[in-house]
Amino acid sequence: MRFKILSLFCLILLASCVSKKEILYLQDIEANGERSVNYQSANIQPNDILKITVESLVPEAALPYNKTSGQGMQAQNIQLMQIDGYLVSIDNAISFPVLGNISTANLTTKQLEDAIKNKLVSEGHLTNPTVNVRLINAKVTVLGEVNQPGVYTFTEQNITLLQALGYAGDLTINGKRDDVLMTREVDGMRKVTHIDLTSSAFMDSEFYFIKPNDVIIVNQNNPKVKKAGFVGDVGTILTIASLALSITILLSR
Repeated sequence: MRFKILSLFCLILLASCVSKKEILYLQDIEANGERSVNYQSANIQPNDILKITVESLVPEAALPYNKTSGQGMQAQNIQLMQIDGYLVSIDNAISFPVLGNISTANLTTKQLEDAIKNKLVSEGHLTNPTVNVRLINAKVTVLGEVNQPGVYTFTEQNITLLQALGYAGDLTINGKRDDVLMTREVDGMRKVTHIDLTSSAFMDSEFYFIKPNDVIIVNQNNPKVKKAGFVGDVGTILTIASLALSITILLSR
């Protein structure tokens, strides 16, 4: 009887344990040495909000091609920029002053810059203009076993998966690091992939850099799942251990 009780106690402890191999990131990173970083540019998607500015050698000549805030001043913060921004339609197009509808299908922000510039020059609107296109509502959603799940906005052109998880306060000790789920929508198609953060292999994949509207889901690891409804927390484990020890002492008398 005493052996059975001690065995049960050991099983309870093992069920709540997490090994180093389950919680350490990039365990093979040193063995892989230096590698080049391939930066990526995401295609513009429906519901993106773009801030587009046009400049020329004669500033007054570029005014008709720029939106301004309600106060007549150039927008200086993200909220005002979004109000003055260009919302990409579900047909992948924007309505641009003077130039009319411009397609954004299969274009990056840099390619859209070139397209608008070429249109301004070829149609005789401006000479040697400068065009800047910026995505101002990029966001990533992080859910599951992280310390601060939620939707996070970013203004950088490139952020990594690890940076996105950093925005969410990192994974909890119960997060499943070897099977992080990511969903991505590109040109009307949804991609789903499983990422192993304990290996550095994902750093060479297309999912190393976050793209706008990505969703990251961190599921619970096996020990957490096993003890759900069985052993709730550390206090419960201590209570069971104390009870098992008391019973063992009584039986040994």
